Amino acid sequence: MRKVISLLFLCICLNLQAQNFKFAQLTDVHLNHENAGKIEDLLKNIAHINAQDDLDFVLITGDIADEGDRYTLERAKGLFDQLRYPYYIILGNHETTWSDSGCTAFEDVFGYERFELLHKGVYFLGFNSGPQMRMAYGHVVPQNISWMKEKLEEHKDVPAIIVTHYPLKAGDVDNWYEVTDALRPYNVRLCIGGHYHVFQQHSYDGIPGVLTRQSYRDKNGLCGYGLFEVKDGEIRVNEQNGKEPLKYLATYPLKGEITGRDVKTEYPDFSDNQTYKNVKETWMNQTGAGIYCSPAVEGDKVFVADDMGRLTAYQLKNGKKLWSFQAGRRIVGTPDAQDGIVVFGSADKNIYGLHTADGTLAWTVSTQEPVLGAVTIHQGIAYIGGSDHCMRAINIHTGKEVWNYGGVQSYVLTKPLVNNNHVVFGAWDNTLYALDTQSGKEQWKWVTGSTDMHYSPAQVWPVEANGKIFISDPRRVMTAIDAQKGTTVWSTKQSMVRETIGLSEDHERIYSKTMNDSLVCYSATANEPQEIWATAVGFGYEHGPSMPVEKEGVVYGSTKEGLIFALEAKTGKLLWKHKVGNSLISTVVPIGKKRVLITATSGEAGLLTWK
Repeated sequence: MRKVISLLFLCICLNLQAQNFKFAQLTDVHLNHENAGKIEDLLKNIAHINAQDDLDFVLITGDIADEGDRYTLERAKGLFDQLRYPYYIILGNHETTWSDSGCTAFEDVFGYERFELLHKGVYFLGFNSGPQMRMAYGHVVPQNISWMKEKLEEHKDVPAIIVTHYPLKAGDVDNWYEVTDALRPYNVRLCIGGHYHVFQQHSYDGIPGVLTRQSYRDKNGLCGYGLFEVKDGEIRVNEQNGKEPLKYLATYPLKGEITGRDVKTEYPDFSDNQTYKNVKETWMNQTGAGIYCSPAVEGDKVFVADDMGRLTAYQLKNGKKLWSFQAGRRIVGTPDAQDGIVVFGSADKNIYGLHTADGTLAWTVSTQEPVLGAVTIHQGIAYIGGSDHCMRAINIHTGKEVWNYGGVQSYVLTKPLVNNNHVVFGAWDNTLYALDTQSGKEQWKWVTGSTDMHYSPAQVWPVEANGKIFISDPRRVMTAIDAQKGTTVWSTKQSMVRETIGLSEDHERIYSKTMNDSLVCYSATANEPQEIWATAVGFGYEHGPSMPVEKEGVVYGSTKEGLIFALEAKTGKLLWKHKVGNSLISTVVPIGKKRVLITATSGEAGLLTWK
């Protein structure tokens, strides 16, 4: 019996120790339908990997499909399946920022969004670190942090390697400090990623990190990949470029004492909250899931949708949870509520109408593809776009379609502008559409002129005043469009704005965030671009698509790094700033009496009040 116990103990010890093995890493493949060369390069890499006889598996670390679409992901899987070795894959920002499926196609195609692998005494954890359906910094959602901690707790004694796309540092992942704080207590020896297309070494708050080169050919015409060797308690990082000799890059220990992780960690700066003490968080709920849309409000209830497919109602005055409805998959678009019905779409290919009193289902409209668009309800009709290339008008009381326009050339995310004359919205096809409100017939289309879908007016919420429709798009351009004809009235790059627009309550001014520090105000009445004021708010580099909103003479804005701010609407005088976490704050919802509702990617939903 003693011999049996000793043998078991020896086996356990051997399993806990890293044994010798090799694995490859492919990253930043960027397949798209217009570039056959990237497919050719990937096939060369696959052939080179398959020619090796001593590999155990392959890691694939994101940015697989340039536009995040299902077709390209399926095509990529067909290529990856030619590998003779098992592979483990995660999403990159191109699968999460742009995705007609609301990032569900990746799991449908590959079977998972995150993975764990215990291999010869080394534990690998891979998960998504990209922004979700919005331009923002990368982010690790609360549910993935909880999962990561749980899994590392189960494998305390095993050297662990974390696999992400983004480097886990400030300027790349907005909540890097939460991730590194979660990793710090455990036996994490290395983080492996990509994103920057070149070899880089980093320290993520004392945790070593390495990034490897892109898959497709470099400036020397060579495609390549990373090659890792685990041997004698170390992990050795190499780069393989075409038929050139293996290039050694770095070595990291997998055993021995861990040092350098008790250093002071850099955290985000919350000093604005001390400077502007007149702003209070009346209530702030941590939902435990990512939130990618704004709250909706009707009467004394606030409605918040999240990454786990839940639509939750809270009491407006105190944030008390009233009820929750579970959809089949994540909710991306902002809901809307009117006449006792709250409406939203889901990536589960349904549009839902719920009774606001108790969250019971009033009706469902099924579609052919995920529904990611925000909702606008106007006179009892809900207008919402989806990934089936349609904009729908639905009677909120009966759930019956009033009309369905199927002429959109790509998927819809935005909140449509709706009035008695028309429905105006952008899509990921470089086009702004105007439809007749009553019939759904096309009135006009306005096109950016770009051939790159990434420059579409798809995130901005259009506004209208004085016969003009105003947008800002990713080309850093603010544009006024004739509301009747769909022709350009004026266009300017003067302020370098991106995907944000807001309208004053008196319809005389429009607002937009610049990409560095400032909120600008332009005339909504002039037939040429006329800046009225520009205020240096001091929010730094900014590309988060959250709209400025005016209420009671105050214009509110928010950023990708957790900042909410308020300015005098007519003068641009800064009134206050307040920071909630460090992730993207969606378009805020001011409700009067110096109150504003907010939601954050990091899972917060709450009410701010100020004096």
